[in-house]
Amino acid sequence: MRSNDVLGLVFADTMSDKIPELSASRTVASIPIGGKYRLIDFVLSNMSNSGINNVGIIAKSNFLSLTDHVGSGSAYDLSKRRSNLTLLTPYDGKNFSNEIETVYNMHGYIDHCREEYVLLSPGNVVSNFDYNALFDFHSKHDADVTFVYRRGVVPKEYVRPLTVETDADGKVTQVRITPEIGDQEVNQVYGSMLIKKSVLMEEVRNALSLNQLDAKRHIQSVLDKYKVYAFENTGYTAVISSINSYFEFNMDLMKKEVRDSLFNPKRPIYTKVRDDAPSRYGLDSRVKNSIIAQGCVIDGEVENCVISKGVYVGKGAKLSNCIIMQDTKIGNDTKLNYVIIDKDVTVKDERSLMGFDSYPIYIAKKSVV
Repeated sequence: MRSNDVLGLVFADTMSDKIPELSASRTVASIPIGGKYRLIDFVLSNMSNSGINNVGIIAKSNFLSLTDHVGSGSAYDLSKRRSNLTLLTPYDGKNFSNEIETVYNMHGYIDHCREEYVLLSPGNVVSNFDYNALFDFHSKHDADVTFVYRRGVVPKEYVRPLTVETDADGKVTQVRITPEIGDQEVNQVYGSMLIKKSVLMEEVRNALSLNQLDAKRHIQSVLDKYKVYAFENTGYTAVISSINSYFEFNMDLMKKEVRDSLFNPKRPIYTKVRDDAPSRYGLDSRVKNSIIAQGCVIDGEVENCVISKGVYVGKGAKLSNCIIMQDTKIGNDTKLNYVIIDKDVTVKDERSLMGFDSYPIYIAKKSVV
């Protein structure tokens, strides 16, 4: 299998109903993370680094921010003569209410693409993953379908998790939906799947004819019909499925081992470039264990925080365990702890806000506090 024989399809709105705060004005895939990135950057970079040069992004609503960020795909090396990035949005009243109808309504685009295989990926997963290893595994076993899974405890907020059991060769022997597992480690399929295009479209049409619109149930029903395998992603993986998991991931970025896993120089993570001056730190500023993007002015104290581009932190302000998105202004003598602040927010002088690690406070985009 050649990587340029694989069409990438990314679902930009995965788990959007579970993150209403962050997805109210944008797709899940365009949620800012890590100070300078968006969630979509990781999956697009993984595909580009693995040699996939034709990618479609399926977005059902609020896709202006996504369109602005990915543009023509040039940041991901997907805008050359033999590469392409396409944003697939609803048209002519077509329904995007579930995965099966969504893929069927994209059949014109999918059938037109020359690639023989399709890699389906969610837009809410953060990982630096070499898809070439997946392609080699798929080819070696002559598989019809290969799931990507991670070994671990399913997040409590995750709705209807899909888990698999495999034999020694990786062949799937059992598929379970919402199993009773508690804190037990399982093989969770978080959305990525490599499949022959002919098999995908055949089963989508079969599911529609049977009115079986639950993709996970349909997977269970056809398990014995095809050669289905599962491939483990052993690197660091974060699945953003709630405001808490979003907060926990950004705090994880303070750990060197997590940054080393995600930002591998051999497989770089690309993003839209914004030209800003270097950040400026005042004489009385104090920064500890934090990620600060470019274009910031820090005159206060910052600890265990992720600060995006163009943020201003006033004199006497004290920020701890916070995520501050771009172009936000924090006033003088303000105290913030366990707070997530969206873009273009103004927090006036001498304000005090405090959440907790299990319940961070969220301030919506363009708010004035």
